[in-house]
Amino acid sequence: MSDVLLVGFPSEVTATNCWVVARGPGEQCVVIDPGIGVVAQLDEVIAENRLHPVAVLLTHGHFDHTFSVLPVCSARGIPAWIHPSDRAQLADPWSGIGIPPGTPMFGSLSFAEPEDVRELTDECTVSVAGIEFGVRCAPGHTPGSVVFAMTVADEPLLFSGDVLFAGSIGRVDLPGGSVTQMQHSLREVILPLPDETTVHPGHGPSTTIGRERVTNPYLRELA
Repeated sequence: MSDVLLVGFPSEVTATNCWVVARGPGEQCVVIDPGIGVVAQLDEVIAENRLHPVAVLLTHGHFDHTFSVLPVCSARGIPAWIHPSDRAQLADPWSGIGIPPGTPMFGSLSFAEPEDVRELTDECTVSVAGIEFGVRCAPGHTPGSVVFAMTVADEPLLFSGDVLFAGSIGRVDLPGGSVTQMQHSLREVILPLPDETTVHPGHGPSTTIGRERVTNPYLRELA
C-alpha cells in the first residue's frame, strides 16, 4: 500500500503485535496496542522513521496489549483511546484474566491509567496524525473489544485486535468473554467487510477477509 507508513512487530513475551501507523516518515504517528516490553523496539521504529507519536489506540484492555501504554503516553504527553467497558483494566489488569489483584505481572506490581484517557464508541471516527480510524465495537473476547478500520489508497485495512486472527478468533473463556457476543461480532462486524480488506491482527500474521471467509472455520460456520 502507498501513502502510509505501517510498521508492526510482536512483543517478545506474548507475541502481541504492536502497530505504528503514519502518513510517512517524519510525520505524526499512532501506536496501536503497545504490549509487554515493546518500549525499546518502539523507540527504535520511531527514531528510524523520524516519527512523532500523538496517540495510542487500544483494541481492548488485556494487559498483553496495554502493558506499555503508561510509559508510552507519559513520555510524550499523549492520550490513550479505549472503550469504556475495558477502561478499568488499565489500572486493574488482573480483572481481565481472573487472577488475584496484586499478583506480579512480568516484573510489575502496580498499574495506572495514563493522564489522558479518551473513550471509544461504536461507529465513531478517531482522527489523529492525519488519519481517520473508523471504530466498531466487537465484544466477545472482552466486553470492550473494538476493531479499527482505515482506507489507504482506496484499499480497506482493519486492525482486528483479538477478535479475528489468521485461521482463528480470540478466546472467549476469560472474564467478560462471551461466545454469543463473539458470534454476533463476527457476523455483524467482520463478515460484511469486503474480501479485499487487509487484516492486521493482535497476534500472528496478517491476512485478508476473503481468505478468512473461505478458510477460517469460525467464519465458515457463521457464513
